[in-house]
Amino acid sequence: MTVESTFARWRDRIESQLDASLPSPDQAPQRLHQAMRHAVLGGGKRMRPLLVYASGQIFGADEHALDAPAMAVELIHAYSLVHDDLPAMDDDALRRGRPTTHIAFDEATAILAGDALQTRAFGLLADAALPALLRVHCLQALTHASGAAGMCGGQALDIDATGHAQPLADLQHMHALKTGALIRAAVRMGALCGDAPHADLLQLDDFANALGLAFQVRDDILDVEASSEQLGKTAGKDQAQAKSTFPALLGMDGAKAELAALSERMHDSLAGYDERADALRALGRLAVERNH
Repeated sequence: MTVESTFARWRDRIESQLDASLPSPDQAPQRLHQAMRHAVLGGGKRMRPLLVYASGQIFGADEHALDAPAMAVELIHAYSLVHDDLPAMDDDALRRGRPTTHIAFDEATAILAGDALQTRAFGLLADAALPALLRVHCLQALTHASGAAGMCGGQALDIDATGHAQPLADLQHMHALKTGALIRAAVRMGALCGDAPHADLLQLDDFANALGLAFQVRDDILDVEASSEQLGKTAGKDQAQAKSTFPALLGMDGAKAELAALSERMHDSLAGYDERADALRALGRLAVERNH
């Protein structure tokens, strides 16, 4: 089976599992449930759940064991996008080529939808048919990645830095929290489900750290070079909001050189693994080469 066919199968699995993880749009409160489904089921690359499956594959994890962590990390990601798009945050009207949740519904419903998606994510892990200690370890990984020490902390740093030039080290740290932490949690949870040794967890952390930063560098490049139609969200937002970006600090050539260096770091991090890591390698390449 090729990596491409494996991804296609996993994506089908992800869409089916996400649909089953969300409340029915016909069940009260209907508007909230419809908003949750709008936020989650409106497309997307599904990078984070794919990382869970790809990481677990290295260590022979049962795909059924990977379902709950994969869905949980995607629900956390979806909630973060709902809140990130709000007028008080990035104030965006377009996400994945469709109106953002607060535009399609209203701000109050969007806030509640994000809150409900977050709690649903942790509920999925808590109720998963996994050994109790594994559930705790996955909950710890996702909790750390989602809160003040991870994604939320990175978003706060982003807000504080808007309109101000950041040193490169500060920009890298901000994105290691805002984007990288959840990517690292996805990779780690998959490995945990395969009972990976501690040394492998650390090795995959290094891969995930490079991937998270590469994903953001590519995002910054696309914000300059791609159109809103290509991105499915508003292009040029970073410059319009006077945000520090890798192209702004390094120049476009410098940002692309940084992306190449991170690609090499990802390759080196997986050098000791056999073909079972090919899916993870391919996801690293997709992050570097994507055009939306």
